[in-house]
Formats: sequence, C-alpha cells, structure tokens
Amino acid sequence: RVVSCAHGRHVPAILAAAPADATFVFLGSTRKYTAWPDAHGRGVLAGEAAFLASGRPGVMLHPTMIYGAQGEDNVQRLAALLRFLPVVPLPEGGRALVQPIHQDDVTHCLRRALDTPWRGPAALVIAGPAAVSYADFVRTVSRHAGLKRPWIFGLPSAMLRLAVRPIGLLPGLPKITPDEIRRLTEDKAFDTGPMRARLGWEPRSLEQGLAGLFEARTPLG
Repeated sequence: RVVSCAHGRHVPAILAAAPADATFVFLGSTRKYTAWPDAHGRGVLAGEAAFLASGRPGVMLHPTMIYGAQGEDNVQRLAALLRFLPVVPLPEGGRALVQPIHQDDVTHCLRRALDTPWRGPAALVIAGPAAVSYADFVRTVSRHAGLKRPWIFGLPSAMLRLAVRPIGLLPGLPKITPDEIRRLTEDKAFDTGPMRARLGWEPRSLEQGLAGLFEARTPLG
C-alpha cells in the first residue's frame, strides 16, 4: 500500500515506481474544480486522470481548505491578517461558500482509506460537515483568535485584485495574490455523504476545529 501526500502532478511517477500489486492513496485537492485553474489545479487534474486511467486500485482524496496543521497558511494566515485589518473588504461581501476540513480529519481519512478494499481507482472529496459563507468564516476565525469582530464590506472582485498587489509589498503583512481573490468568488460546498459512506468518518465542525486550534494560544488581540 502506497500513500502519497505529494502534489498530484507526481502521480504518474509514483504509479510507475510502485509494485504491480500496490494499492494507492493519493492526496489531491478540490482546487481541481476551480473555474480559473492554475498550475496547482492543473497538476491535480493531470494526476487524477493518470490514476483513473491506470485501472489500479486505490483512491485520490480531494480535501477542501485544510486548517489546523502546524505552519498552515489558511486559518493562521487569516488570523494574522485580521490583527491589522479591523475592516475587511471581501469580493461580493464574502457570500461565496467554503467548507474547511481540519488536518486531523484529513489524517483520519487517509488512514480509513488505507483500510478500505478498493476494487479499482476512485476519487473522493473530503470536507468539513457544513459549508459557511466566507464572511462567516472570517468572523468565526476572528472570534476564536481572540480578536474584535471585524467589519466586513463588499467590493468588486476586480477592484480587490488590483488592491492586493501593493499590499503584498508591505512588510509584516501576509501576501494575498489576485488569483486567491478571484477564487473567493467561487462556492466551495460539497456533499460529504460519499466521504462518510466510503470512509466511515464524521469530520469535526468548524467551531470544534477552531476551538482546538486556538485554545492553547495567547489571544492575538
């Protein structure tokens, strides 16, 4: 059994190097669903296509936004940014949906996938239990990080993509790319029924995950 958490673009090389009777668990990304694919998303798509075409048993797990791991730059980068931005401009007011998954749940899904008898190649989205608007996601992160409730207002995506270029040059502020702003306008909501049915795992809620992430830390505010 071969488990790979490397980027999906490495799947063909892993398939070629593995024993003929190997079963695989690959880690992809829901970035593959974006309407604006970048090198990351295209690599995941290419890796998934190679795996599905191989006919070899196993699964490629496609997680949504992962948070909670040491050094991750999703929730923790957002919390750092909120220290400096009591006012948060979001494209279209942050109405688009996100469905983050905690790193521990990703690990459990990998382990469950190892114990699953796959008859051929499969692909499976793994996500948190419920989608929330990005605006609510920002407010929830701010609350658990011990910060004041931010004031969120909407701006056109094109305006924000122009604005983040000079902001990224300021020292001490996390970098945000124009492509990230564009993807904030996409809904990233997924049915977790297949994940629960195939892997038998119930992911923790965003509230539970953030509480565990920040409870041992000094409030940022």
